[in-house]
Amino acid sequence: MKHDVIVLGAGIAGLTAARDLMRAGVDVLVLEARDRVGGRVEQATLPDGRIVQLGGEVVGHAHTAYLQLVGELGLTLTESYVGEPGQIVRATSEDVSVGDPPHWFEPGDWACHERVTAAFVALAKTVDPGNPWEHPALDRLSVGAWLRAEGASSNVVRLWEIGQLSLASGSYERTSLLAALRKNVVVPSNGHYDVNDWECLRVAEGSAAVAMRLASGLGHRVRTGAPVAAVTAGPAGCQVRLVEGETFTASAIVCALPVGPLRQVDFRGLSQARLDSLHQQRQARAAKVTIAYDTPFWRDGGHNGLSESELVMGSTWAQNTGVLSALVPPERFGVLQGIPPHLRQAELLAEVAGMFGPEALAPRSFYLRMWGSDPWTQGYVTQWLPGDVMAVGPLHGTHEPPFYFCGSDQWVAGYLEGAVRTGRGAAEAVLAR
Repeated sequence: MKHDVIVLGAGIAGLTAARDLMRAGVDVLVLEARDRVGGRVEQATLPDGRIVQLGGEVVGHAHTAYLQLVGELGLTLTESYVGEPGQIVRATSEDVSVGDPPHWFEPGDWACHERVTAAFVALAKTVDPGNPWEHPALDRLSVGAWLRAEGASSNVVRLWEIGQLSLASGSYERTSLLAALRKNVVVPSNGHYDVNDWECLRVAEGSAAVAMRLASGLGHRVRTGAPVAAVTAGPAGCQVRLVEGETFTASAIVCALPVGPLRQVDFRGLSQARLDSLHQQRQARAAKVTIAYDTPFWRDGGHNGLSESELVMGSTWAQNTGVLSALVPPERFGVLQGIPPHLRQAELLAEVAGMFGPEALAPRSFYLRMWGSDPWTQGYVTQWLPGDVMAVGPLHGTHEPPFYFCGSDQWVAGYLEGAVRTGRGAAEAVLAR
């Protein structure tokens, strides 16, 4: 069957691109491996009507493309966990503390933390996010190495590390300084990660509602249960072959596959430089836990549900009334996989109980999504090791007609904003050609 454009992947990026193409009169088909749309956003509804988020969830004021799309779809933005009363908890093997400073800080550490934070923000302003390749020396450094070179105490490095892993990204000892600076420039913050810029808002109907509403508007143009095996492009056009053998032809391809599953597709017609760039990209192997309780019991202890932890889970936060989200970072994903499946819930709940009290042991519902081992994601957020920015190179986020690329992995800072921004950009590039 012949179409104008075939979109690979029905996550938010692919659906956004397909919507813009359809509205311009293009005959578009979206092929999705799963039996649902949404990719790394997913949600469930509790019997009492509360919506729980199992994937990507929160955004901030700087995520303008995503916020605009939410408005276009008639969905509702509401305040995220930042409005939750109480203080943050930090948990390590030796202690649990509430509020700032963390329990391992010594006199002078907080001033040191503020000094290196200001130095990081100032250094970020010297980086052109559109041309970071002018700074190869910054890409050779890890954030951890830079902190120590700036005179950060070991206690301050530990605070930055626990904060980084709370985001389910890779360790700052294995994160490119250039990638971190570039991310800070694209989503400007007064600190090295300001939650008001990144995480102060959520979609009241759930982030997966964005994908579902996009797919509803596309109707029959979205086909699920259709994993792609091979893609070929040449002077005569493009061809897509599914794993089961069915083939489709089109004038152009928009690839919205995450970089892990993308490596499993046999691409023909792309330059070797493009393939090398795509295959160099990484995702953090992480997991998300969602736990629903009858009430937000953590408030009774003066907590806001937010935590940063050095245990198996890297963080928790309140995603809805009585509902906690939690992330397992890649540094501990193997530990989680090593826990016998029938013991995972009890062991993770014990961690929450250690921070917020024994009420955590009796949830109404418990969900675990192993995004790092899910065959159609193989990761959660974009990850850049030292050297990766230069290795991926200036082809990142660009196109090679009749191939076009989008997805959170194809944007500087990844995540939901990157999905919408690059999806719309790919559609615009297709239409311009």
